[in-house]
Amino acid sequence: MKLTILKYGNPILRKKSVNVTDFNCHLNKLSYDMIETMHSNSGIGLAAPQIGILLRICVVDISSDKKKPLIMINPKIISNTGSIYNEEGCLSLPGFFGFINRHKKMIVEFFDLECNIKELELNGLLARVVQHEIDHLDAKMFIDYLSDVEKNIIFEKINNKKKEGNW
Repeated sequence: MKLTILKYGNPILRKKSVNVTDFNCHLNKLSYDMIETMHSNSGIGLAAPQIGILLRICVVDISSDKKKPLIMINPKIISNTGSIYNEEGCLSLPGFFGFINRHKKMIVEFFDLECNIKELELNGLLARVVQHEIDHLDAKMFIDYLSDVEKNIIFEKINNKKKEGNW
């Protein structure tokens, strides 16, 4: 089922998520609904707060065929190295992009849907997307990393969209 993605300005996006404690059929359905929502919005990552649910769940799929989704429950970064400056966007800020630094490589630990603990070494785009989604779980957004000038330009454009009824 396709879910509604919250846009920047919704207060839920600025609240920290809590750990998942119940691994059940509802968690499975939510995860697959998140994948469907992400894919139908041409996204490569989605965190539960973006659909109004303050649980530490995120889904990622950077595959070209959109058939290799990664579901992460209670993800946390164990270690990271390097830095890379690149452009990011966000489904909660449609049409807006900014260049920010992220770790080039990282190790992330998370649970899968069967409550098995996993550890993955990530780099490149996948590392960037996972960091972006974990930020959402911690009530952060990519615009928080931008300069005040860049933020003000985005805020002005969002306000114009709101006035036009397009936000």
